[in-house]
Amino acid sequence: MLQQAQLYLCTDARLGTGDFDEFVDAAYRGGVDIIQLRDKHLDAGDELEYFELLAAAARRHGRLFAANDRADVATLTGADILHVGQRDLSVADARSLLPEGTLVGLSTHSRVQAEQARLGDPDYYCIGPVWRTPTKPGRAPVTLDAVRQVHTQSRGDAKPWFAIGGVNAETLEQVLDAGANRIVVVRAITQADDPEAAARELRSALPPLPELVTA
Repeated sequence: MLQQAQLYLCTDARLGTGDFDEFVDAAYRGGVDIIQLRDKHLDAGDELEYFELLAAAARRHGRLFAANDRADVATLTGADILHVGQRDLSVADARSLLPEGTLVGLSTHSRVQAEQARLGDPDYYCIGPVWRTPTKPGRAPVTLDAVRQVHTQSRGDAKPWFAIGGVNAETLEQVLDAGANRIVVVRAITQADDPEAAARELRSALPPLPELVTA
C-alpha cells in the first residue's frame, strides 16, 4: 500500500475538539492514505487509547497508520509505520526494535539528506519543510528548489518520497510543478471545517503515479 500512497496526514489528538475518532474516519473517507498521530501532550496511556481508535479506522478503510519517533509505541499499537527524524533513532536502530514488516520513514531537510535516504534504509522519506510552518518553528524552509532537486535525483527510483511543510490546496500546484506527486499535510485538513471534503479536494488534485520502468 505504501507504493500507492500519495496523501499523508499528520495530526494531533484533537484534544480541543474531542472529535479524533470522527476526524480520522472522515480523513480516510476523503482519500487520505496514511495518518500519523503526533501529539507531545499525551501521556503514554492516553496515547495508546488514541492509537486504538486510529488503528480501527485504518483497518476499516484499508489504509495505513503511523507512529512518530517512538518504536515502543509503534510496537505496542501495531502501527504500520514508524516515522523518525534526523535526530531520533536511526533507521537501523528503529528496525532492530520493531516487529518484522513495520515500515520506517525518515524526515530530510536538504537535498543531501534526501539523497542519503534514497540510497539508504528507510522505506520512504520526506523533504521539507517546503515553506515555513508553525508546526516546525525555527526550521528554515528548504523551498521548492529542494523539491525540484529531489525529483531529479529520484527519477526512476521506486522508493516513495513526500513533500511536506506548508502544502495545502493553494500551494499544491507549485509542489506538483516542482516534481512531487506525494504530499504530507497537517493544517490543510486538521483546520478544515469539513476534513473529508478537504482531503477529497487534495486527493483529486494529485496526478496518477508514474509507472516505473524496470530493466
